[in-house]
Amino acid sequence: MFFQKRDQQCYMLGYECFKASDDRRLDTDACVKVVLRNKNLGLDQYRFLLKTIVSSGLGEETYGPRNVIDGREEFPSENDAHAEMDEIMFSTLDTLFEKTGVSPSEIDILVVDVSLFSPAPSLTSRIINRYKMRDNIKSFSLSGMGCSASMVAIDMVQQLFKTYKNQFAIVVSTESIARHWYCGKEKSMMLSNCLFRNGGCSILLTNKRDLKDRCLLKLKCAVRTNIGYDDEAYGCCIQVEDPQGYQGFLLTKSLTKAAAKAFTGNLKLLLPKILPVWELLRYAISTLGKKSTKGQNLSFNLNLKSGVDHFCLHPGGRAVIDGLGKSLGLSEYDLEPTRMALYRFGNTSAGGLWYVLSYMEAKKRLKKGDKIFMVSLGAGFMCNNCVWEVMKDGLDDTRVWEGCIDEYPRKNLVNPFTEKYSWINDECLNFVRLDDQFN
Repeated sequence: MFFQKRDQQCYMLGYECFKASDDRRLDTDACVKVVLRNKNLGLDQYRFLLKTIVSSGLGEETYGPRNVIDGREEFPSENDAHAEMDEIMFSTLDTLFEKTGVSPSEIDILVVDVSLFSPAPSLTSRIINRYKMRDNIKSFSLSGMGCSASMVAIDMVQQLFKTYKNQFAIVVSTESIARHWYCGKEKSMMLSNCLFRNGGCSILLTNKRDLKDRCLLKLKCAVRTNIGYDDEAYGCCIQVEDPQGYQGFLLTKSLTKAAAKAFTGNLKLLLPKILPVWELLRYAISTLGKKSTKGQNLSFNLNLKSGVDHFCLHPGGRAVIDGLGKSLGLSEYDLEPTRMALYRFGNTSAGGLWYVLSYMEAKKRLKKGDKIFMVSLGAGFMCNNCVWEVMKDGLDDTRVWEGCIDEYPRKNLVNPFTEKYSWINDECLNFVRLDDQFN
């Protein structure tokens, strides 16, 4: 059993995040142009968008799809979606193969997770065709799993490693934004435009023991939780059409409740795997004491830092980060990588966690033996978490943070929309044509 388990480890050899060109940036002025092109919006929607964008936690340097920048968001084509995927997948894979020295012909397993775009032939077949991979490669295309899809893909590879020895596996995590920019006026569906941005990541994994000295991380454990049986949780984050026929992603107020329920259920299974016995024992004793002591206000919490050194949270939005930080009892230092990844790149869906990890690496936070707790939440409703162990010292590749890492952390995260467009809340505008004001 010992020797069998030793050959089933999941090591990460490398990963590469996507960074678009500067002409794709959605800064304040670019966002205003996109908003004004939507003739379905009125003063009420403008005020809602201002409030949402200002509180989103996104900065001025996030990236949008080419067709949105060019003003074609209302009528995207199939070519727009394919061009978006090709740029993200192929640019990250090219760099990954070059840096690791692993040839595409050596890849045994390929997993691609994109929730909102599932063409035929599949995206895995598109990659196989591009790199002329072997005909016996085991390929899988995952869709519909939202922001937590990357953890699902990682767990799938880990399970396959238990059956197949001496394997190389590639996971490509991204999201299709080009064909899913919402052009209607429903507030609960406009949120996605304010949060989601272009991004993605390719990860190279292996279970070859002779390569473990070259690896960056080792997967310690992974736990997946899906509460789709709960109708409220199932519908809190769902793709629908609005009354006008515009397709978009509906985010309801019950999302926070669903996230808390899924997260709590996941932690019940995960924490016993990662925390030391003495911490679990202390918590059990303190909990019994709390139950037996009536009339006293006692509060005991698990000390996650007794088993975890770094927290890699899903950069889903400022409210998500604040909520997770509070529930886990994290400091601003712990939350800094997630906040900065959101500010610089936005919510890149399934690829978001890897921008957070890249920030930690660029800031030289990671040391050999450190444990990294990854937390992801997604449609379903799902909470998929895992813990990695750092395999060596000296991890300092800046990757997508090259040329700007010294500018972070930013002390002032106030969005420029506040200064430029706060006048939109003036009551006198109820009697003025907005077109004249923006022009």
